[in-house]
Amino acid sequence: MGFEQLAGLKEQLAKQAASNAAKKKAAHARRPAPAAASKQANPAKPAKSANPANAAAPSKPVDPVVHTIGKLQKRFPLAFPKNPAPKVPLKVGIFEDLMKHAEELKLNEKELRSAIKVWCRGNRYWTCLVQGAPRIDLTGDKAGEVSPADAERAVYLETNRLARSAPAPKTAEAAK
Repeated sequence: MGFEQLAGLKEQLAKQAASNAAKKKAAHARRPAPAAASKQANPAKPAKSANPANAAAPSKPVDPVVHTIGKLQKRFPLAFPKNPAPKVPLKVGIFEDLMKHAEELKLNEKELRSAIKVWCRGNRYWTCLVQGAPRIDLTGDKAGEVSPADAERAVYLETNRLARSAPAPKTAEAAK
């Protein structure tokens, strides 16, 4: 699952949580006061949800990498822009710079490594790797340029991804 898909899932879950909270608030406002007091007085009886369909549908947990990337986006918005803004080529060695901030971010090496791996994988990042484009450090300052080899690698990765996702062509033998 790519970062873009995870970010979309996060937004969907946030909307669903807000919708559920609004429904609970509306259901609570419609309930008469004596009935609410009697439900609180009898803790042995479990409270019933206003909408049983919502109670049966558990929400999916959000990938911890998404939370880590969110922390990086809040702390370093120029290096880790939020979607739909295009990603920027990161400085070679950005991981070492992030490790200096690990304690401040309350993240460990494994979390940072996973976040960088997910961030630098995918169409949004590969399209920003254009030969001669400036590489950015954590503060948003220029820290080198994208080399021709890096630009070629990005094109190679993107074409391979497209080839894997495209359906295999049907042969005459398979059609029979």
